[in-house]
Amino acid sequence: MGLDEELVALARRVVDENRAAGRRIATAESCTGGLVAAALTEVAGASDVFDRAFITYSNEAKIEMLGVSDDILATLGAVSEATAWAMASGALKRSNADVAIAISGIAGPGGGSDKKPVGTVVFARALKDESAGPVLADTHHFGDLGRTEIRRQAALVGLRLLLP
Repeated sequence: MGLDEELVALARRVVDENRAAGRRIATAESCTGGLVAAALTEVAGASDVFDRAFITYSNEAKIEMLGVSDDILATLGAVSEATAWAMASGALKRSNADVAIAISGIAGPGGGSDKKPVGTVVFARALKDESAGPVLADTHHFGDLGRTEIRRQAALVGLRLLLP
């Protein structure tokens, strides 16, 4: 069983367009568990642009591997735009990438709340050259589509954020 064709097709675009732009990329993933990295590495020649992935599922991993502040996690939670931004910034600082994205969310079936229901996913993109584009942190509410589909949709958004 291979990866979802839509994910791999988009990953191919990400690799090709970042190669053409001379950019290296990194990912910091939580709820997607490396799905973006897996899609990228399905593409032959991904090593031309893909530097590394951080799979930081636990809060401890976010703190230790990416330098996310425990204050942010304690105050706002792992599923917050501030956390996603800190994850993307940490991935950028701790890699040789020109662009890094971060994904953190609630894939379900449990773990949701009234304020952050299942299907809530936060994203961020950090760029080494800030003049290359705006800082981005955003929240998507996919709804309770089921764990697999929430993770797939989140990976698609993450890949789109890596396009130059």
